Amino acid sequence: MKANFYDFKATSLQGKEVSMETYKGKVVLVVNTASKCGLTPQYEGLEKLYREYKDKGLVILGFPCNQFGKQEPGTEKEISEGCLINYGVSFPMFSKIDVNGDNAHPVYKYLKKELKGFPGSEIKWNFGKFMLDRDGKPFKRFAPTTTPEKLRSDIEKLLA
Repeated sequence: MKANFYDFKATSLQGKEVSMETYKGKVVLVVNTASKCGLTPQYEGLEKLYREYKDKGLVILGFPCNQFGKQEPGTEKEISEGCLINYGVSFPMFSKIDVNGDNAHPVYKYLKKELKGFPGSEIKWNFGKFMLDRDGKPFKRFAPTTTPEKLRSDIEKLLA
């Protein structure tokens, strides 16, 4: 049987195992994050989207990753504090993972297979984004440079 998004689990920044099934019925935005990147201020835009749409069914899942320019060197605690103190992040954040290579997290292996990038399916940099519809079906992949604000129309379309 073909895997679907809800088959996967990930560990939260607080060390708790979370099933993706928790997010059934929601529009899900999966983002690989880093706290020392030029794109890090996107946390602010992501948090703004989350606060605006969470009651309508949007959830954003942040996955810290240190694979690009070693821009996420911190421990889980440091990442958590940085997100909270600097950007007021309240959306779910997970423990640090790899998004490319042999040790890529299963969620990312799945998303990259379902939504190919260009060129190739590897994640190119921090803040790559994957959007899934309310049924957990991968809908669209966005470049790291796509600002959270530019996701608004797709979010509204999937929440409608």
